[in-house]
Amino acid sequence: MAGIHKRGWCDGTGGNFSSVMNQEPLELLMAPSGVDKGLVAPEDLITVDGDGQLLGGSGKPSAETLLHLAIVKSQEAGAVLHTHSQAATLLSKLACPIGESVGWIRVAGLEMLKGLEGIKSHTEEVQVPVLANDQDLKRLSAAAQPLLPDAPHGLLIAGHGLYAWGANLEVAKRHLEILEFLLENQWREQLLMARMKL
Repeated sequence: MAGIHKRGWCDGTGGNFSSVMNQEPLELLMAPSGVDKGLVAPEDLITVDGDGQLLGGSGKPSAETLLHLAIVKSQEAGAVLHTHSQAATLLSKLACPIGESVGWIRVAGLEMLKGLEGIKSHTEEVQVPVLANDQDLKRLSAAAQPLLPDAPHGLLIAGHGLYAWGANLEVAKRHLEILEFLLENQWREQLLMARMKL
């Protein structure tokens, strides 16, 4: 996951990654809270149970563990990757301004859409849900639940960042890269259109 950090998608202590280690009982392997994701060594990782409680390791589980667990449980995901890229943060803030509870970012007409599982043609479109940020992660996770089934393997939290998932770590990483590309493309297109109007 160091490559994700190098791309500037989880600067500082931002972002978090999780992978299912065991389904029954559910156990996640995660980076602990408050650490630089570019410096996390394998021995620094922690394991948490299906309620987000620490099972192994010496770090503290992130508060965002609850949203990881909600995605894993409802989408049968094998991994969840959470980033704080500039494109995801800016576009999500615009799509779901303060005072709104949910918004959407529409993406269509791009070949890279086919990198998302289930998309067969550039002519298809996806609607990436954007949920208002909330420091109460239990409430935020509950609000995310109805949006997850139709989400294109990704969910944005307004002014915060992207959660992407997949059947395993490799698929989740692909979905993350594709969604980040699509968001970056949309951000640049909006900048280009604004300049053309000047």
